[in-house]
Parts: sequence; structure tokens; C-alpha cells
Amino acid sequence: MNLETITNSVVDFVRANHEFAPIVLALLTFGESLAFVSLVVPAATILIGVGFVVAAAEIPFWQAWLGAVCGGVLGGAISFAIGRRYKAAAYAVWPLSRNARLIERGERFFQRFGPWAVFFGRFFGPTRAVLPLIAGIFLMPAVLFQSANMASAFVWAFIVLAPGAGLAKFLF
Repeated sequence: MNLETITNSVVDFVRANHEFAPIVLALLTFGESLAFVSLVVPAATILIGVGFVVAAAEIPFWQAWLGAVCGGVLGGAISFAIGRRYKAAAYAVWPLSRNARLIERGERFFQRFGPWAVFFGRFFGPTRAVLPLIAGIFLMPAVLFQSANMASAFVWAFIVLAPGAGLAKFLF
């Protein structure tokens, strides 16, 4: 099963069952924000497709956005907790064990920018899940981490969903 088939299946499901859109978005953003999972299942493409369905199916944007925010925050928080608990041993788990360069770049980025790395890391592919893990490993204060985690999830979810939802209003 390829990414296009998965994307079409998820979009079709949301189109047919709009009441589940916030839950589906929460699960997608959770997976996209969770260490290890996001490196295997890139959900960003699916999220953009679901953004179009949100508007076309007249699902209230705030419900879809809030579902996406919740999943993103939870995925980041769990990644942070894994980092705090398992420290650098988490790097030995596949698929991170095969991405030493990603870990290296993530650590340098975190050491340079601290909480801002957590905030801005959410907007760049694989770092979305790796930076919360690194923040946990480097024992970033939880309150500071959660502040950056929540703020970035609110903005990121909007940026991912709004273009599809906005364009769909003009297309349909």
C-alpha cells in the first residue's frame, strides 16, 4: 500500500464521516508529532488533503483545527517524556538508529536555539518529532517545553489545514 492509496482512503473516510474529522485529524497529527512514527508514516500530505475536505464537507474549521492541535500536542509531549525517561538510549531505536545525521543536526539546533528549536522544529518534517525527544534527553524544563509545544501546535495545525480549507471555499 503506497502513500497515495492511504491518503485517498483517509480523505474518503473523512468525506463520508465528517463527524469523525476532528478525531482523524488528532490521530494524524499525533502520529506526525510522535518520535519514531513520523519518520515512517509522513502524514503531512494526508493532513493537507483533509483540509480540503473540511471546507467542502462544511465541517466547522475550529473543530478540525482543535483536533489537529490536540494530536500534535500529545505527540510532542509523549516524545518529550520518552526522551526524559530513556535518554540517549532512545537513539538506538529504529528508525532513529538509521538517521544519525538527523539526530546530530537536531542536537545542534536544540543547543543553539533551546525552546525556540522546539517551536520552529514543528514546521520542518522529520524534526517535528525528533526535537521534542531531544528536549527531553537534554532535560529541558517541562513547563518551558510544553509552552513551546502548545504554541507551535496551535500555529502549525492552522498552517497545515487553512490552505486546503480556504482554497476549497473558492473551488466548490
